[in-house]
Amino acid sequence: MPRQVDHEGRRRLIAEAVCRLADERGLEGVTLRDVAARAEVSMGAVQRCFATKDEMLLFALGYVGEAIGERVRARLVRSPAQSAASALGHAATEVALLREEHRAEARVWLAFVAQAAVSAPLAETLRANYAALHAAFARLIAEACEGAGGPARLDPQREAHAVLALADGLTTHVLIGHLGPREAEEVLHAHLRGLWEGPAAGR
Repeated sequence: MPRQVDHEGRRRLIAEAVCRLADERGLEGVTLRDVAARAEVSMGAVQRCFATKDEMLLFALGYVGEAIGERVRARLVRSPAQSAASALGHAATEVALLREEHRAEARVWLAFVAQAAVSAPLAETLRANYAALHAAFARLIAEACEGAGGPARLDPQREAHAVLALADGLTTHVLIGHLGPREAEEVLHAHLRGLWEGPAAGR
C-alpha cells in the first residue's frame, strides 16, 4: 500500500512539473528529460510512472481539470443558501480563469486545448471535462428557471452550452490582452443577468 501511495504522489508531482513547463514554453517545449529535471526525479522514475509522453500529458490534463472542477464544486457548496442563479455565476467565473492567480493555469489549459486539436486522447478527456461542466451549468439554469420569476421557456441545455462557450472564450481574450479581467467578468455577468431579465428568456 505505501508503494502505491508513493507512485500516485510521484505522478502528481510529475504532472505539476508538466504544467510549469507548459506555462513557460507551451506543450511543444515539454520533454521527458526536462520534466524529470523540473520534478527533481530521474528519467527512469518518469518512465516508470508513464510509458509514453502522451500518457504523461493525458494525466497532466486530468490533473488540471480536476483542480478547476474542485474549485467549481467548492464554490457551489460554500454557500448552500445561495440561489441557483448566483451559484451559476460563481461557477462560470471559476471556469473562465479570469483572476490573476489563475493566469498560469489558464495558459496551461489553453495549451492543452490547442494540443487536443491534433490528439484524439486529449480531445476525449477534454470532451468529458466539458460534458461534466455543461451538466452542472444546465442543472443550475433549470433550477433557476423553476424558482420564483424564472423564465419558463429558457432551454437549460442550450444556454449551458452558451455560458460554457462564453466563459471559455473569455479565458482567451484575457490572456491575449483583448479584455482585462474586470471587463471580462462584467461581460460574463451581464450575459447571465440577461438570462433572467432580458428578451433572450422568451426566445
